[in-house]
Amino acid sequence: MPDSWIWNPRVESMPREDIRKIQLEKLKETVYRLYNVDYYHRKMKEVGLKPDDIKTLSDLRKLPFTTKDDLQECQPYGHVAVALSDIVEVHGTSGTTGEPIFQYYTKRDIENWSELMARSLAAAGLTKRDVIQITPSFSLFTGGFGFFYGARKIGAFIVPTGPGYSKRQIYVMVKLGTTMIAGVANYALRLAEAAYEMGIDPAKDTKVRKGVFGAEMWSDSLRRKIESIWDMESFDIYGMAELYGPGTAIDCQYHNGLHVWEDHYIVEVIDPKTGDLLEPEEKGELVITTLTKDAVPLIRYRTRDISRILDTKTCDCGRTHIKIDRIQGRTDDMFIINGVNIWPSTIELILMKHPFVGNEYQVIVRKSMSGDKILIKIESSRKLDKYEKEAMVKKLQYELKENILVTPEIEIVDPGTLPRSEGKAKRIIIEDEGI
Repeated sequence: MPDSWIWNPRVESMPREDIRKIQLEKLKETVYRLYNVDYYHRKMKEVGLKPDDIKTLSDLRKLPFTTKDDLQECQPYGHVAVALSDIVEVHGTSGTTGEPIFQYYTKRDIENWSELMARSLAAAGLTKRDVIQITPSFSLFTGGFGFFYGARKIGAFIVPTGPGYSKRQIYVMVKLGTTMIAGVANYALRLAEAAYEMGIDPAKDTKVRKGVFGAEMWSDSLRRKIESIWDMESFDIYGMAELYGPGTAIDCQYHNGLHVWEDHYIVEVIDPKTGDLLEPEEKGELVITTLTKDAVPLIRYRTRDISRILDTKTCDCGRTHIKIDRIQGRTDDMFIINGVNIWPSTIELILMKHPFVGNEYQVIVRKSMSGDKILIKIESSRKLDKYEKEAMVKKLQYELKENILVTPEIEIVDPGTLPRSEGKAKRIIIEDEGI
């Protein structure tokens, strides 16, 4: 394994007992700091907890959860733990599940975030010899800045294109010899479409052989599709604005889980309904406590993301930080059809494994007094005749019913028919006719 795949060997490969010592020390510091923030002081007082009560890592569970609604109530500055004069940057959540929540950064935060992203991009094989094309936006959204800070720390050649202008992206990619692209998985498919329209084969006519994708859930089936089209190795990066941005965790070259940088975060998994702590390998909601955030530390933040802690003691890459599974969905993504819980990730997993399914699909959930229905609009990978479409519908309906226990309506449309996105894909559309 190349040495460049581990950015900070001393920290990334430190003994587990040393990681736990660092976590406990930083947890105590964080709790003491937050006890002086009105919001957390009130929350701790409600449960009768003082900073001195945190003596071991297991005492973490005594602390109250923090939710997105809590942060919303604190806007704009009620959750800030530093003087406003110390803030040098602001970003925010994407607002896909509500109004954006502002997150603030001190110089120390930017340094920490840069370190986390350097570790993550190095885990994906980025070196100073690479040309990285950054396609997320440079805005309140954290994606573009996170990749920029990490790549700058490594010393790679940065191409900060941001999103959109897909054909120009391909032109720049070919001209400058881009070797890694960073962004949203769905946009990698859109870029491939643009390349084909220009007569360019992404696998043969570009030098892109690595991709780092995050910001949305993407299935193993979609991953294999992207890797095949681009002839690339892809890496799944995890994070959110509340936790700095991308860079909380990433999978290494062995692709059997995402390493969480435990000197900066403590990860728990809980039952999303009861809040009870779950054991390793049990799937539930990720809860994350930040250990190094300066401006806006968070205790037991409920991310709404569904995953599990993997019960593995070692990894062949040499890193000792625990691994979580790839994100399976969000607690607020699940929808119910006539009493049956359905996860969008299950639908994508089934669709994307079929070569006759194109890059785009939409799930339209129609809720009414007469009963709920699902319509799935699917682009075919090539234009099909009437009989091919009928066979495709029959096959997919059978497989979907076997897995989601509901028979959806399916409409096959020609390639290029459904709307494209240059960011997170809007796959699920809820149409509520009322009761």
